[in-house]
Amino acid sequence: MAAYRVGRKGQSRLAASPREPGAALQRRQARVTVRYDRRELQNRLDVEKWIEEKLVQLYQDQVEQMPEEVNIDELLELQTEEERTSKLQIMFTTCSRNTDEFISELLTKLRGLHKVEVKNVGLAAPQGH
Repeated sequence: MAAYRVGRKGQSRLAASPREPGAALQRRQARVTVRYDRRELQNRLDVEKWIEEKLVQLYQDQVEQMPEEVNIDELLELQTEEERTSKLQIMFTTCSRNTDEFISELLTKLRGLHKVEVKNVGLAAPQGH
């Protein structure tokens, strides 16, 4: 009976084997990447939600003046906080409310984030014909 069980287990592995030799390894790496980047992505999402909420508060009566987007990656690419502060102050010149507290809090939140880089490990890019 034990031989029968071992034989069945071996058969089920063969039936479920991937079509390509490296596919199983590729799937496993994808899961590991998602697992470990989840916290970073959640932090980033939280900051983006916070930015949106604060912009709605700052631009309550002047929604048409609100900037299209606050690009976190562009801010993270800047070398110093002075450069980030300057960029944000320029971005919010149209706001009639005081933005100093918002900018200060945003800079604090940016300290814990890293620029997101998309990696195409093992995936072929679509080719146009």
